[in-house]
Amino acid sequence: MADAYIIDSVRTPRGIGKIGKGSLAHLHPQHLSATVLKALAERNDLDTAKVDDVIWATSTQVGKQGTDMGRMAALDAGYDVRASGMTLDRFCGSGITSVSLAASQIMAGMEDCVVAGGCEMMSYTASIADPKVPPMMDAGNLSLRAKHPQTQQGVAADAIAKLEGIDRDALDDLALVSQQRAARAIEEGRFDKSLVAVMEEDGQTIALDREEFPRPQTTKEGLGGLKTVFSMWRDIPVDENGTTYGSLVEQRYPELKDNWEHYHHAGNSSGVVDGAAALLLASKEFAEENGLKPRARIVTAINMGDDPTLMLNAPVPAAKKALERAGLSKDDIDVWEINEAFAVVAEKFIRDLDLDREKVNVNGGAMALGHPIGATGSILIGTALDELERSGGRYGLVTMCAAGGMAPAIIIERV
Repeated sequence: MADAYIIDSVRTPRGIGKIGKGSLAHLHPQHLSATVLKALAERNDLDTAKVDDVIWATSTQVGKQGTDMGRMAALDAGYDVRASGMTLDRFCGSGITSVSLAASQIMAGMEDCVVAGGCEMMSYTASIADPKVPPMMDAGNLSLRAKHPQTQQGVAADAIAKLEGIDRDALDDLALVSQQRAARAIEEGRFDKSLVAVMEEDGQTIALDREEFPRPQTTKEGLGGLKTVFSMWRDIPVDENGTTYGSLVEQRYPELKDNWEHYHHAGNSSGVVDGAAALLLASKEFAEENGLKPRARIVTAINMGDDPTLMLNAPVPAAKKALERAGLSKDDIDVWEINEAFAVVAEKFIRDLDLDREKVNVNGGAMALGHPIGATGSILIGTALDELERSGGRYGLVTMCAAGGMAPAIIIERV
């Protein structure tokens, strides 16, 4: 089997995901995607006619984010028309999956040069959301609900914390560390290698060239004063029979009935942001023939399913599966990136795998920087690569929870 190499990785800054407040929110999602695709081609003097495919990730594929953003953004970026494109959805895990599929095509010998990445403009998706329609996929499928009751993500996060005995103090501690590490990374320029400015539609004016979401002034006391938010979601009815998000969880975990506690709030949950990222992958032969220098090798990429009711617990078994497939131990991994969808996801991940906290999310995570759903996985792979190069590490493992109780995972090796 051939090797697949990461040649380069780029991403936009993450803008606050609110119309009227975020610096990217007025732009079209295709424009944001085209920004990173164009930058990737320009930075590597890439003949885009040689790009076999653009594999793109977008979770909410409706309206402006519909109609195959991968293909349309490539055209908008000025790619040769022979560079095909597709768009996929694995919820939050989409941005890892786009990269793993690109690598798979190359490793199988079917393609030589593939661009992978993703985009999500949460400012846009929030603006078109119907508050009367429950956000989970089984809302109208009673057959599926009977088999696998699925709830709102934050309600699941609180349920996990309660069941695992992880208290709010620990979750707030992790949120504070995320903000502190992100502030340090920004101050020291650790993101600069991958970051590209987003221009306005006129191509002359900068829309955003820095991270917009972090709150470096965050304190433990400030976090402690924030009100939890998912107690409200727990009691929201999802049908005319009075079924609530909380009762859906209680169907599988009756020990929670009359025993709920709530821990998550805006400070220890992932930020709502807009963003995009792209990676250039190629075979060894293509890289040599086109003067491209590989930065990392894809070691393995796997997928894992877990309980869809609690939804957020698959990263631990996914990491174990990836390590086993690669023939590595946890001690071989120099950089861990676990998406901070909620603090409990990262805290449970660290505890269950007994990890060195100094190797996990060393430059902050989504609690500080935000989580643009379809783009986040691709962002994290680039972040892991940049950190391996900065620190001299060899292996990085990236994973994240996804709705439906899933987690993709990928291991890269610096070269």
